[in-house]
Amino acid sequence: MMTTDLASPLDVAAIRRDFPILSGATRLIYLDSAATSQKPRPVIERLARYYETQNANVHRGVYRLAEEATAAYEEARATLARFIGARPEETIFVRNATEGINLVANTWGAANIGEGDVIVLTEMEHHSNLIPWQLLAERTGAQLRYIGLTPDGRLQPDALEEILAGGRVKLVATTYVSNVLGTVNPIADMSRAAHAAGARILVDAAQAAPHFPLDVRRLDVDFLALTGHKMLGPMGIGVLYGRQEILDAMPPFLGGGEMIRRVGREHSTWNDLPWKFEAGTPNVEGAVGLAEAVRYLESVGLEAIAAHDRRLAAYALSRLREIPGLIAYGPEERGALVAFTLPDIHPHDLASLLDERDIAVRAGHHCAQLLHERLDVPATTRASFYLYNDERDVDTLVQGIGHAREVME
Repeated sequence: MMTTDLASPLDVAAIRRDFPILSGATRLIYLDSAATSQKPRPVIERLARYYETQNANVHRGVYRLAEEATAAYEEARATLARFIGARPEETIFVRNATEGINLVANTWGAANIGEGDVIVLTEMEHHSNLIPWQLLAERTGAQLRYIGLTPDGRLQPDALEEILAGGRVKLVATTYVSNVLGTVNPIADMSRAAHAAGARILVDAAQAAPHFPLDVRRLDVDFLALTGHKMLGPMGIGVLYGRQEILDAMPPFLGGGEMIRRVGREHSTWNDLPWKFEAGTPNVEGAVGLAEAVRYLESVGLEAIAAHDRRLAAYALSRLREIPGLIAYGPEERGALVAFTLPDIHPHDLASLLDERDIAVRAGHHCAQLLHERLDVPATTRASFYLYNDERDVDTLVQGIGHAREVME
């Protein structure tokens, strides 16, 4: 694995050699890590090693192989708990951030939010942190209130406090980093405001966890969801953090094996945390693969990755603004992505033309239709960056856009 001096730029060439898909004869310019990241060799090898040497169902067997699989699974949980500053019993494995948010909406939300109560969202939410609350509001009669945006894509100052002052707010649900604007929201400040008003706060950290350190205690959040596939881990695995006393009081999400303590004819009792929320056979290989991804990220250094991402996003923003007519959305200080439009090329056409030159970008509304309505554009092209990208990738993107414009003339 890589070991990087925190004060030094990342050795991107060395890092790329750890990623088989990026090590081919043709340089793939992969600029869609906000959708899913590529996987380093240590993660791929850990998945293979699990299936080759440890595969068994967990928690239920007394034979050696089952005990080894159980140990690997629970060690993975401990690794993820440490990664976000939580306790293992507060760290629930889910399929992805979407499932984690739905878990909260259908358990804590169903038990605590009723008619006339208020759920606060932002106009920059991914559908995963929007639709579950719409569904809950439809079932309960709760109200949805939205924090609006400034022209440069930040949350409107004092808007949250104004909504909280209106009373009956039960939950603030917000993204940490916008998957379109790159805006990094002030989560600790939002937590203080929510708690002062007697509300809970849930954070969608899918775009934050891959790029900079997280500490749920410092942020003082009640729930936080992340997804493994955006942070070098496998697909189909994620984590939901919940404050222990809140999780203890919540009803289960799914019923079945593992989440029970005792089953009777008419009534059953529930397992301890976190297994109370992990019904059925879990994604053991996904958990151990995600833990390996965390170890890889930590070997590079999360602070170093964060600094690299900031520099690369700033460079990309500067280079893209050199293109006549291009509009880039979001604030100057941002996460590792830039979404933009061109007046003469539809985002889908641009993405297809870039693909012909082995440049992979995203085009569409990025599961953020509400935000695109706010921006008054149906779609954008998004280039998103990670530890295996460098300035050369940005330069190639800019050249590719120039070529696409020539083709479309």
